[in-house]
Amino acid sequence: MRARASQAGFTYLGILAAVILMGLLLTAAARVWTLTEQRERETQLLFVGDAFRMAISGYYAHGHRYPQTLQDLLLDDRSPVPLRYLRRLYFDPMTNSADWQLVLAPEGGIKGVYSGSMRTPIKRANFAPVDAFFADSDCYCAWQFVYEPRLRRWGAPGNPAPGNPAPGGPARGGPAPGGPAPGGPAPGIPIPGYLNPQ
Repeated sequence: MRARASQAGFTYLGILAAVILMGLLLTAAARVWTLTEQRERETQLLFVGDAFRMAISGYYAHGHRYPQTLQDLLLDDRSPVPLRYLRRLYFDPMTNSADWQLVLAPEGGIKGVYSGSMRTPIKRANFAPVDAFFADSDCYCAWQFVYEPRLRRWGAPGNPAPGNPAPGGPARGGPAPGGPAPGGPAPGIPIPGYLNPQ
């Protein structure tokens, strides 16, 4: 009788240990899955943010003014042939909604977008040069995908954009004081994946 009770006690302890071990393994797997998913969302945010910045750059190149709404990037009817800079308005991968926060230009219009997510990024370094100031950010809301024309950076009044030189001096490798030659490429920051002959 005692042998059976002792055997049942060992069986119970074995099952309890197996359940605890399985719970620990599932918790570890959930953490790995969460981190992997967050890294994928970060990669999507960098891609989508660059797409918005390139679209704003294209819009600015055809009229030297910023779009008034993000919808303007879908269809620009300021010329005889309507232009499309984005196929659709992408969702913010971090919030999974289209609630982009807007960076407004002083003279009006939208010069950039950023996520409203307050989560702390996993990626802390090794950004593309145009996004170098994203390093060591406290939240995704600090990853602002902004288009700044080069002419504005040279001697522009007010605070310079992140990564731009202080007002009063030309940007290194920037255009001469007279500006770019007519018919040349649109002035602006170099964009990854976009050929910017200089």
